Amino acid sequence: MTTTIQPPISPPAGVGRIRGLQCRECGQMYPAEARHVCDMCFGPLEVAYDYDVVRASVSRESIAAGPRTLWRYRALLPIEGDRVVDTHAGFTPLVRAHNLGQTLGLHNLWVKNDTVNPTFSFKDRPVSIASTRALELGFDVLSCASTGNLAGSVAAHAAKAGLRACIFIPSDLEEAKILGASLYEPTIFAVDGNYDDVNRLSSEIADLYPWAFVNINLRPYYSEGSKTLAFEVAEQLGWRRPDAVVVPIASGSMFTKIHKGFGELDKVGLVDDARTPRMIGAQAEGCSPVVQAARAGTYDVQPVRPNTIAKSLAIGNPADGYYALKIVEQTGGALEAVDDDEIVDGIRLLARTEGIFAETAGGVTIGVLKKLVAAGKIDADEVVVAYITGNGFKTMDAVAGQVTLPLHVAPTLASFQAAFHPGDRGGQRGA
Repeated sequence: MTTTIQPPISPPAGVGRIRGLQCRECGQMYPAEARHVCDMCFGPLEVAYDYDVVRASVSRESIAAGPRTLWRYRALLPIEGDRVVDTHAGFTPLVRAHNLGQTLGLHNLWVKNDTVNPTFSFKDRPVSIASTRALELGFDVLSCASTGNLAGSVAAHAAKAGLRACIFIPSDLEEAKILGASLYEPTIFAVDGNYDDVNRLSSEIADLYPWAFVNINLRPYYSEGSKTLAFEVAEQLGWRRPDAVVVPIASGSMFTKIHKGFGELDKVGLVDDARTPRMIGAQAEGCSPVVQAARAGTYDVQPVRPNTIAKSLAIGNPADGYYALKIVEQTGGALEAVDDDEIVDGIRLLARTEGIFAETAGGVTIGVLKKLVAAGKIDADEVVVAYITGNGFKTMDAVAGQVTLPLHVAPTLASFQAAFHPGDRGGQRGA
């Protein structure tokens, strides 16, 4: 099969900038290979960089001269070779949300709109990194355990790279997400169970088959892609970090890596301000183990069985839950959850004020934002960024019956005038 890998898009970012993989707990170092757990203490591994080397190889000017994709930040990403699997993900709009801000009482609200990525979610960011690293490490099968969005992104990137894709999903996943992934012709395994069951099975398979599981054995590289959500926001704000960000939490990986990304900007001299954004985590009440731990005043995140319409966030045993709690404490942030009705209200509020149709995870973000503003936990003058991570056309069932329906009229002016009343926003809401 002929691969369709993009040619080099910038010079190598510097020799020796990737030190290897380092355990978050004990600090043990490992080579930059396909592994994700420390042999010494079983802690998670993450990519370690030589920031002095990175600082010497990157500047605001070099980034501005790069592509209008996430690969403009290549110097801060864990790629060693000259080629990347690029579907043109990233550098998505940062929208000044005047209407939503006015509704909520916020003067400086922004929405990071990741609904417009190639497979319509933020997952294209980490998967672009992981698939590139999979090629560098010699894999020929790209795989994942997915709550939905990741399945589509892995399938698309495998097709782009000329790799075979094997994907594992819960059998009750939204139909639109299954169809969206199937189009790229992967092998999909629908597992009878929730995501945590799917993840356990995938971990066993990863031990037996030489496959590149992006969120298991390639997780240290995969998770680094979410840092670009911080890099872009800072650049789009004129190389300033916001006062606070609202981020949905599933496994907690995106949350922790956005925090890491904001910190790295300071380490390599790309920002001047000393502001550390307050990290605000958003979960669905039906799957809120991190929020529940915060409410109980503990770092011990207890697994839960998910029961929520926000299936993309339905991870009952979040791998980075502990680290998310620590980051919230360190940054003076907050954690909150919203129920299914509040999720739908959040989707509709964002759509009618800013014209952005978000999936259920976006409804969680907006619902929590609204809740915290009402509680006085977000100041009206703070620069706040809400991360909207997936497109609403993937979860249309969630809002079915909650939207206005067409007004049926005959092709006559009289019929129109009989049906239309000035001041109406539309037709009758569905049952």
